[in-house]
Amino acid sequence: MLQKTRVIILHQIKYSDSGIIVQTYTRDFGRQSILVRGVRSSKSGKHNALFQPMFILDTVFYRKESRSVQTMKEYSVSYAPSDIYSEIKKSTVAVFLGEFLMSVLKEESPHIELFRFIEDSIKYFDRLREGYANFHIAFLIGLSSFLGFEPGRRIVPEDRYFDLKNGAFVRLPPPHGDFAEKNISDVLAAFFSTSFGNTGKVPLSGSLRNEVLETLIKYYSIHLPGLRKINSLEVLKEIFG
Repeated sequence: MLQKTRVIILHQIKYSDSGIIVQTYTRDFGRQSILVRGVRSSKSGKHNALFQPMFILDTVFYRKESRSVQTMKEYSVSYAPSDIYSEIKKSTVAVFLGEFLMSVLKEESPHIELFRFIEDSIKYFDRLREGYANFHIAFLIGLSSFLGFEPGRRIVPEDRYFDLKNGAFVRLPPPHGDFAEKNISDVLAAFFSTSFGNTGKVPLSGSLRNEVLETLIKYYSIHLPGLRKINSLEVLKEIFG
């Protein structure tokens, strides 16, 4: 059956001589793998560049629930993140976020609020000209609330450790051992109490930013068992380190 929906591109792989399979997050059907034919052929006039991570397309595709891969019929650009792909740091973040989302978004069911969060975040990130080194950290924190394990804010200053299992700040290191040290917990507390638009003002060195990112990924892995290794993580850490 033909279906019309907006999609966010997460990743692509080559398929046959001229096709690709794109991993997408769709507004109306959740995660979908879609075959796009002819985009790597010079004669087709189609554009493989439109299927880079974080591009947003309006699509019509043939969808059958029994199939693991659907087939694209037509598509047009809803939003092309031009600044992201003109800046190496931003494009590295885009690839990382695409891979991360591909790992954590498993359900083939709609979640309109989550789709809007990702869509709005892409546009916001694309418009930023400076102060975006913390964006991927802010994004992961915001994303967690849609996945059901939003971390709690630090209410009591004496609660100096962030308990990764329970998503809360505690006074003493928990006996299970999954917690952030004081310096990382202080940074997380600052992020958790700051609006999304102001997280760029949280002062971080490159090494501390990478430690915070590693801590957040560990937090995700605790709450989403089976979270796979993010291959683009090391490149991202090098770029922002």
